[in-house]
Amino acid sequence: MSPIVCYRIGHWLEQRNVPLLPILITYFVRLFFSCYLPSSATLGKHVVLGYGGLGVVIHGRVVIGDGCHIDQNVTIGGTSKKYNVPTLGKNIYVGAGAKVLGPITIGDDVVIGANAVVVTDVPPNSLVVGIPAKVRKTGIKKSDYV
Repeated sequence: MSPIVCYRIGHWLEQRNVPLLPILITYFVRLFFSCYLPSSATLGKHVVLGYGGLGVVIHGRVVIGDGCHIDQNVTIGGTSKKYNVPTLGKNIYVGAGAKVLGPITIGDDVVIGANAVVVTDVPPNSLVVGIPAKVRKTGIKKSDYV
């Protein structure tokens, strides 16, 4: 059993308004996988958490598209002063230790480098790195970097 399988079960239950069980599944994932992946988040198909999601924290309102790969120790969430949270497109790679924060949108086929802190929107087919993260290349092929 992986954190994604547990998430899928919890999310299915939450969509059907089953009380308490999705919350228990979320805390099961947190306890046994050291990963905070709430059932209220929206994950697309074929999402992969590197190293079993070790240290991954995902906000409950985050939307993550199909085919994304999220490495260990990644935080995807909001900021204390803004209500909205990130929306990630399809086929995104988020490197180890990266932080994606605030009401931003990440386009499709983006590569976010390790330990980057992303606080602004990112256009599709881009490579972003740094603190704060900046677009270093556009028009990239994700397969060249991952």
